[in-house]
Amino acid sequence: MSLFTAAIVSGLILVALGMPLLIDHSAIKAAIRAFPRSTSAGYVAFSAGAGWFLYNIWNLSKADFGEYRTILFIGFAAVAVLAFKCLPDFLGVRGACALVLLGAMPFLNAAFMRYDRPQRLFMAAFVYAALTLAIWLGAQPWRLRDFFDWLFARPARSRGLGGFLVAYGLLLCGVAFTLR
Repeated sequence: MSLFTAAIVSGLILVALGMPLLIDHSAIKAAIRAFPRSTSAGYVAFSAGAGWFLYNIWNLSKADFGEYRTILFIGFAAVAVLAFKCLPDFLGVRGACALVLLGAMPFLNAAFMRYDRPQRLFMAAFVYAALTLAIWLGAQPWRLRDFFDWLFARPARSRGLGGFLVAYGLLLCGVAFTLR
């Protein structure tokens, strides 16, 4: 992925995350509030995260324990399957965190060693903030439910966060055109 593409995609992701909050529609609020404990969202997000992780395990090189990849694959697949049975609460949050953790690599690789482009730091800062949040929420997924309760207690909070996300996303999209 090129640095331009990484900046555009990350900007569009931020706009897509911020617009529902900025619109402030009651049905959208209800859907966002229901996400942390949603069974269907849990199945989709956690399956996608587990599938991507297992794909990475299966494609390990010899230097990265590739000779044990079958054992690792079976072990992690068993853990993923057992998570649906033993940890059904907040599975969507855990799956979303796994997707963020796995998806950050192409974005950071695009900015790696590109010291001639200091604008890359706008995108890298967003990715590192998302990584930090994913690690924290992956360990304590109920915090997202608590955050949504706080966020939607006053309409100005959700609109403010949505406005910030959209503005930063548009800034990233604009910065992307300086990275060509």
